[in-house]
Amino acid sequence: MKQIKRALTFCGFASAFAFSGQTFAQTTVGDTSVPCAEDRACMNRMHPEIPMVAEADIGEPIIFVTRDAFDLTLDPDVSTSAKRKPREGAGIAHALTGPVHIRGAKAGDVIAVTIEALDPANVGWTDVSAFGFAGDQFGTDERFIVWRLNDDYAESDALPGVRIPNASFPGVVTTLPDERLHAEILERETDLLEAGGLVLPPNPSEAKPAELCGAEGTKLLECLRTVPPRENGGNMDIRYLTTGTTLYLPCLIDGCGLAVGDFHYAQGDGEVSGTAIEMGGKLTVTVRVVENPPDLSRGPHLEGSAAALGIPSKRFYAVTGFPLKEKGSVPANLAYLESPKIAALSNLSGDIHLAARNALAAMIDYIMAEYGYDQTQAYMIASVAVDMRIAQLVDVPNLGVTAVLPLDIFVERD
Repeated sequence: MKQIKRALTFCGFASAFAFSGQTFAQTTVGDTSVPCAEDRACMNRMHPEIPMVAEADIGEPIIFVTRDAFDLTLDPDVSTSAKRKPREGAGIAHALTGPVHIRGAKAGDVIAVTIEALDPANVGWTDVSAFGFAGDQFGTDERFIVWRLNDDYAESDALPGVRIPNASFPGVVTTLPDERLHAEILERETDLLEAGGLVLPPNPSEAKPAELCGAEGTKLLECLRTVPPRENGGNMDIRYLTTGTTLYLPCLIDGCGLAVGDFHYAQGDGEVSGTAIEMGGKLTVTVRVVENPPDLSRGPHLEGSAAALGIPSKRFYAVTGFPLKEKGSVPANLAYLESPKIAALSNLSGDIHLAARNALAAMIDYIMAEYGYDQTQAYMIASVAVDMRIAQLVDVPNLGVTAVLPLDIFVERD
């Protein structure tokens, strides 16, 4: 495939940057003119010993130049739809940029990372596979589509009549774990894997940095995959983490080791197909050390304008879901528990996963019936635009999930 038309090519360096009417030094990190494997600032694993690739002062703008999560090179004029993405395996994911040493930040601090700007690339993609939420039901027809992106909206020839507004955000913002947290994560995820839970264990395939995490690396069986978010941040995929929002992260080692990536042009709450509108881009952040910091022991915090919580539409249509199922069936996420009770029931008590699955099924049915898209197209639309929202958690046994569809995305509708 052809090279992305608007190249995003930078190397780590310091220069001047005009910000809020003042001039600051800046640090730019990342080089997307080469593949992740050739970029010293590209990483895709988590380990306390990953070396820093740049340094920045507290308050100094840091510009992260980042490829998409799978490091793809796409041209929507050449290919707009395919059976699957043009890269086998998931070893590359996520292709992050970093880590950056924050001068003056010490282990035990909490840092506030403010998203100052995110400039999208001009091409993105969305993928459907069995890896998504309810993928055993809706991801059986694998599909990969390419989007044209601009500063205002995304369009794809594979989804005619759909225009998705720009709501760009980084899916991954993280600090490096320290030795204690790293050991805890390895232990608990290994226990879950051995019990039959869905876990991606350490794997050296396409791992960066290769000298630490690759096939000949010194820690190849210890480098954590970046798919799940953890206490130090990571792949949280929170669509509210947009420009102007501040994320609070623990600094677990001196300098913190800040890294970002997995940029999304737009995403519905849930990212149900497993991907949003995936893209590369250029993210500018500033970092400060927090005085009287919040307790992040249960996970990162964030704050920003309430406008980020809304849907990008003047009108919506919503469906609901409850934890109901056919007798004799076992939801895929519960199969590893091997409970003899689950199959015999048609109603599970307080199961938010099952409620969300039912809401998603109702929404996909609605999009197909109302707008004429096939099931896989509807699943993709849900992943990039539909918000899966908790309605209530107290009305046992039937807590509720609401799936919200912004109707203004359908631009060829009377």
